Amino acid sequence: MLLNLQYTKDLSFEVPGAPEIFTTLREQPRIDLALDVQARPLQQGGNVYEVALQIRADAQASGPDGQSQTAFIAELVYCGIFTLNVEQNLVEPLLLVECPRLLFPFARNILADVTRDGGFPPVLLSPIDFVALWQSRRGPEAGQQPVNA
Repeated sequence: MLLNLQYTKDLSFEVPGAPEIFTTLREQPRIDLALDVQARPLQQGGNVYEVALQIRADAQASGPDGQSQTAFIAELVYCGIFTLNVEQNLVEPLLLVECPRLLFPFARNILADVTRDGGFPPVLLSPIDFVALWQSRRGPEAGQQPVNA
């Protein structure tokens, strides 16, 4: 496995309630995280793949009236281009476990920086168990269908 290139494919940060949110925020917002991993071949029948680590952070805070309001929304798609020279049965676990494991520290830093630069405490993601994520995606049909990677 060779990591050829890594890059930010998409980055979005919005504070829908600005500037009022900064004057009414009394506590650290509650952050809901969503994470997904996608992989696709870059050439038909080849061994070069794009792996995308997709992260979305939705921060909710209590407003002055006690109602929940959106503090910020951050979305990041961080990608890597990987060359795999392995047996076919190893392609899926490499693409959906090992490749995102290599990309994760960089995506984590970008998310922390953008939330901090946006005026909020940095979002520091805990380590992700990509093996468990991969296994949960495979579900009951595990072993029957290869992922279109």
